[in-house]
Amino acid sequence: MRTPIFQIDAFASRRFAGNPAAVMPLSSFLPDVTLQSIAAENNLAETAFIVPDGRDYRLRWFTPTTEVPLCGHATLASAAVVMERLEPGRDAVVFQSASGPLRVHREGAGYIMDFPARGSESVPTAPAFAAALGAVPVEVYANEFNYMVLLESARVLRALAPDMAAIAQLDRGGVIVTAPGDGDYDFVSRYFAPAKGIPEDPVTGSAHCMLAPYWAKKLGKNVFRAFQASPRGGEIICRLAGNRVELQGVCVFYMEGEAEI
Repeated sequence: MRTPIFQIDAFASRRFAGNPAAVMPLSSFLPDVTLQSIAAENNLAETAFIVPDGRDYRLRWFTPTTEVPLCGHATLASAAVVMERLEPGRDAVVFQSASGPLRVHREGAGYIMDFPARGSESVPTAPAFAAALGAVPVEVYANEFNYMVLLESARVLRALAPDMAAIAQLDRGGVIVTAPGDGDYDFVSRYFAPAKGIPEDPVTGSAHCMLAPYWAKKLGKNVFRAFQASPRGGEIICRLAGNRVELQGVCVFYMEGEAEI
């Protein structure tokens, strides 16, 4: 069996920046073990599999080690594949996913994704966080998916060299670290998820579903220019609208071909 495969740099205006994702259109989903094996072979933070469903598409995301319930950059990449390769000229698409319907529409040279907001609750600042991150948290929040750690400054955040083995032992899938922005940014962040096979994710759309509600309360505003300060780096425009978060970004196609399965 041969199937198309695209590799796209998401949340990036140039190649070799942002977060690379593989997108593989299929006529129907293959067995889970096969999808996981393909994602491990691709060895990217995420591989997205899309299957036609009427006018919509069904969408699933796999890291090299596990399936995840929500992924921003691979959804952005999937929208680019649908609207620029599979159905050129189309200006919107709805992906049916484990996190419900996700609508994406064109906006200028990029796309805007409509995602569910993820709230969080303050939790005690245990010594394990400072030991794992190598920096002292100002505050720690959590939801069922991730911890979120507020740090003193963007300078501290950018200089982090975490203990990935220690982070992998925490009882959440990943740790978002964030700080007040520098330059033109409202806030900055990084995301570590070694337990999911992603030591540091370059740019994480789903993390901003948790970051946007937090910073809305902190800053008293609903629209943000955010930067994820990984080595590749990426910019996201976030808009909080009730229980939804709009995430805006652009994509660059890097590779197109076929995979033999």
